[in-house]
Amino acid sequence: VQLQASGGGLVQAGGCLRLSCAASGNIFSIDAMAWYRQAPGKERELVAIISGGSTNYADSVKGRFTISRDNAKNTVYLQMNTLKPDDTAVYYCNARVTLSPLSPVYQYWGQGTLVTVSS
Repeated sequence: VQLQASGGGLVQAGGCLRLSCAASGNIFSIDAMAWYRQAPGKERELVAIISGGSTNYADSVKGRFTISRDNAKNTVYLQMNTLKPDDTAVYYCNARVTLSPLSPVYQYWGQGTLVTVSS
């Protein structure tokens, strides 16, 4: 299973970006997809997660970021609005996947995409 993320870049504070992450490979089902981020010198943190019809967000991004998913394309998106310098980080997509009807859930990570927000 591979996760291919795209959409990072440099943006001014107050701007917006949209991240995408497509999962491919021998996937039976995807239980959840999520975005994490890791800023320099900090631990990786959960930004947003979508599972079925439910979403959850870190407090720091609520009201500014929206996670969505296209099940037909096995793709997750993160729409980031009103970006702040504190949002600067490498963003990683994450998928919790089953490979067959009876398999356990496996966790996979994308390669990371850098988001830089200038003040």
